[in-house]
Amino acid sequence: MARYVYGLTLPDIRQDLGLSELVLGLIASATFAGYLAGLVLAGPVSARRGARAPTTVGGVCGAVGAVTVVAAHSPGVLAAGAVLCGSAGGWVWAPYSDIVTRTVSPRHQSRALAMITTGTGVGLMALGGLAFLAVLGSWRLVWAGVGVVAVIAAIVNLRLVPRTEPDDVPRTQGGVAGLARALAVPAGYSVVYFAVIVIYFTYAADILGGTELPAVAVPVIYVLIGASGLVALATGAMAGRWGSTRVAAMCLVIVALALALLGMAGDSLSAIVVSACVFGVGYMTGSAVLAVWTAELVPDRAGAAFTGCLVVGAVSSVAAPAIAGTVIPTVGLGPLLLFSAAVSLGSGVGLVLLGGIRRNATAPAA
Repeated sequence: MARYVYGLTLPDIRQDLGLSELVLGLIASATFAGYLAGLVLAGPVSARRGARAPTTVGGVCGAVGAVTVVAAHSPGVLAAGAVLCGSAGGWVWAPYSDIVTRTVSPRHQSRALAMITTGTGVGLMALGGLAFLAVLGSWRLVWAGVGVVAVIAAIVNLRLVPRTEPDDVPRTQGGVAGLARALAVPAGYSVVYFAVIVIYFTYAADILGGTELPAVAVPVIYVLIGASGLVALATGAMAGRWGSTRVAAMCLVIVALALALLGMAGDSLSAIVVSACVFGVGYMTGSAVLAVWTAELVPDRAGAAFTGCLVVGAVSSVAAPAIAGTVIPTVGLGPLLLFSAAVSLGSGVGLVLLGGIRRNATAPAA
C-alpha cells in the first residue's frame, strides 16, 4: 500500500499542488529510491537484530511517511514523506524470506513465500477501498488511511511474526560474485519486471483521469488488480510444475498484454477493466515467483538472494518514472505504455528461449 499510494493519488496531487510532469516523475522515482534504501539497510539490521527487526522498522516508516505527506503543501515535504513511506516495502519484503526458511518446513516454504508476497493483493484491495475517500473528500485522507494501516501492521508483526536471533542469519558463502552468478537470470528478469510494473502503477490513474469515466473508477481498478492477483497464491504449485523460469516469462507476457490494453483503451471501460484484471495476475504472480525462484537457487541464503534481485529491480524502478516524465511531454502517455508493453513481451519471449538453451546445455548427452 505504501509503495503504490503515490501513483493512485497522482492526479489529485498534480491538481492540488500544481506540480509539473517532470517534478511528479522525479518524486515517483524518489519513492522507489526510498524503497531501494530500505532494501539495502534491511540486511545489516537483520544481521544485528534479527530478521524481524527490519519488518518492524518498515511499519514505522510507512506510518511516519504517510503522516508527513498528509501535512505536505510543498514539493519538498511531499517528496520527503513519499520517500519515507515508499521505503516501507524495502524494509519489510526480503527479510520474510529468511524468516520463512528458518521457521517453515522445506515442503511448505514455496507456498508460504507465495502467500506472503500475494498479501500485496489484499493490500491493493484495501488501498482501492481507501481511495473512495479521495472521491468523497481529499486525497490526503487516502494517505492518512495508509498511515493507520501501517501502525496496525507494525503491531501485528511484533506480536505474531516469529523472531530470529542475529546469529541465525547465515553468513556469506562465495561472496557477492557467487550470488551474482547464481542469480544472473532472475536479476535480468527483475530489471524488466519492476520497470514495467512501476510504469503501470504510476500512470494507470492518469489514463483513467483522461477519460469520461467517473472518479470512482480509479479505486475500483485497484480493487480489481488486487482481487485478480490472488491467483498468485498458486505460484508455488505453478513453479513446481512448469519451472520458475517459465512462470516468470509468462508473467512478463501477461503484463505486456495489460500495458497494451491500457495504452489503447481510450474511453473503453471494458478494455480498462480487462487490463486491470490481466495486470493483477501478471503483477502478483511475477513478484511471488521471484521469491520462490531465488529461494530455489540459493536456499541457504534466501533473504540475501531475494534482496539482491529486489535491489536490481529497485534501481530499475527508480529510473523508469524519471525517464517517463521526460518522454511523456514529447511522445504522449499512450505510446509510452505501448513501448513498455513491447519491452515486456520481448523480454518474456527471450526468457523462454534462454530457459530452453540452458536446459539443452545441461541435458546429458544421448
